[in-house]
Amino acid sequence: MVAQRDLCAARVLLFQMVTPILMSEFGDLVQIKKQLISVISLCKERGLVHSVKWASELAFALDPLPKNELPPPTFFTEEDAQDLDALGLAKSYFDLKEYDRAAYFLRGCCSQKAYFLYMYSRYLSGEKKKDDETVDSLGPLEKGQVRNEALRELRVELSKKHSAGELDGFALYLYGVVLRKLDLLKEAVDVFVEATHALPLHWGAWLELCNLITNIEMLKSLSLPDCWIRDFFMAHMYTELQMIKEALQKYQSLIEAGFSKSTYIMSQIAVAYHNIRDIDQALALFNELREQDPFRIENMDTFSNLLYVRSMKPELSYLAHNLVEIDKYRVETCCVIGNYYSLRSQHEKAALYFQRALKLNPRCLGAWTLMGHEYMEMKNTSAAIQAYRHAIEVNKRDYRAWYGLGQTYEILKMPFYCLYYYRKAHQLRPNDSRMLVALGESYEKLSQHVEAKKCYWRAYSVGDVERMALLKLAKLHEQLNESDDAAQCYIIYIQDIFSCGEQLEHAEVSTALRYLGQYYFKNKLYDEASLCAQRCCDYNDAREEGKALLRQISQVRDQTESSTTDLFGPLSSNNTPIRRVSPLDLSSFTP
Repeated sequence: MVAQRDLCAARVLLFQMVTPILMSEFGDLVQIKKQLISVISLCKERGLVHSVKWASELAFALDPLPKNELPPPTFFTEEDAQDLDALGLAKSYFDLKEYDRAAYFLRGCCSQKAYFLYMYSRYLSGEKKKDDETVDSLGPLEKGQVRNEALRELRVELSKKHSAGELDGFALYLYGVVLRKLDLLKEAVDVFVEATHALPLHWGAWLELCNLITNIEMLKSLSLPDCWIRDFFMAHMYTELQMIKEALQKYQSLIEAGFSKSTYIMSQIAVAYHNIRDIDQALALFNELREQDPFRIENMDTFSNLLYVRSMKPELSYLAHNLVEIDKYRVETCCVIGNYYSLRSQHEKAALYFQRALKLNPRCLGAWTLMGHEYMEMKNTSAAIQAYRHAIEVNKRDYRAWYGLGQTYEILKMPFYCLYYYRKAHQLRPNDSRMLVALGESYEKLSQHVEAKKCYWRAYSVGDVERMALLKLAKLHEQLNESDDAAQCYIIYIQDIFSCGEQLEHAEVSTALRYLGQYYFKNKLYDEASLCAQRCCDYNDAREEGKALLRQISQVRDQTESSTTDLFGPLSSNNTPIRRVSPLDLSSFTP
């Protein structure tokens, strides 16, 4: 009875120490700081290093507390006192990654803290053996075939405790992880939600829950605790679901609430800008982040993606050398080096470094996706497909992997497969013009022209980043002998190119001008046809056609001047277009 009373008292005090204040009291940063300090201590005792790091970064962003405001030390029950020596010994072995040894000395311990460390040690021991077996016997593409043998036993034991209501917030978190590893995803979601209610300040439970939420409807259906940490979770979730506007608003509100010095928030905002391809903003934030935290490795793989897109070789080389000096055996370091070699078109070396990253962490999403890209460059479609599929296994919300699979099957000339994977990518990024153009191409290959037209026009409407949607739409109209619609698309395309101040050597401008010149000539709009022909002469690949069209126009005009009947006579019905587009005005645009 005494032990039971101590256990109940411990739970009550623990709940009071780490129960977050409601959102209406977000302004009380002193209380938030106290709660963060308390949860740092609790997570540190249990070896939850990533949650310790996250809470410590947030606590560091807040003002220090005076001595009399510091939270009291962790409350000890009678069971904690009895297990103190065994727990201290086991924790020392745990920190040295001797997990079996730690678990052995925790057998028979009764306290909640000792029980969690006992089960967690067994779980990590199984994970370590799985990783060792994977590295020794298999290549990175077969990693998914090796499983943690301890999972089923852990599930049985934790399930019994869960049914009896004997699991605290930390043990519920571990139970959820075991269920997720066994692919029991629905049960895992329920347990993680329960864990967030039992211990709201444990960021690890929120993060695991985040990885299982597939869409906004599922997010809205969850009953989550109403506390300040929920805002961090929602911001992270919005970023993962590509709801970048909402994510940025959340992070801005957190900055205004008092977390303006948080490097975690700065990094998340940089990642959000990366996701919407606002490269300048993202680069500026990452550079500022490196100034504030020069030895940071986390998120540097995302930074390297931005440098890669901008072909910034010197900066990417400096970043790679810098990270190697800090820690060359980190996943992010291997990904940065892989990007560097990829930018130099050394794709075999790039793939080798992505494989190294996966040996360090088989669940590294970015490495799987980037390795798929490298295999695509090496024309190894089979390996690329395997890599992209592994990326999807890690995170079904990774649109890059779905898009990569679509591209791979496009190379293999399998349009039905392309359509399936491009649709998946489009569902994740509904306003990304690249997904829509790819969808349109797939529909076009399947002769579903109406759907293809819709996709191309939608891609143009949402902001065509590659300026290809209108061209493809125009060419499709051209193939279907819809000359008026094709001309209209080419006109809008050319006006967009000139109005944006882009160079006239843009790949397809000459194609558009050639078509419009012939179109205006057929419709007897000789002034416009002449202007298009003159513009064609600015391009090497269209110069001869432009000159030939100018000669044709000159001949027709000479004939017209010598024959007044041709000038004033009625137009032939065969030459009159059903619907004529407005003439193209290029006079205000200079090449």
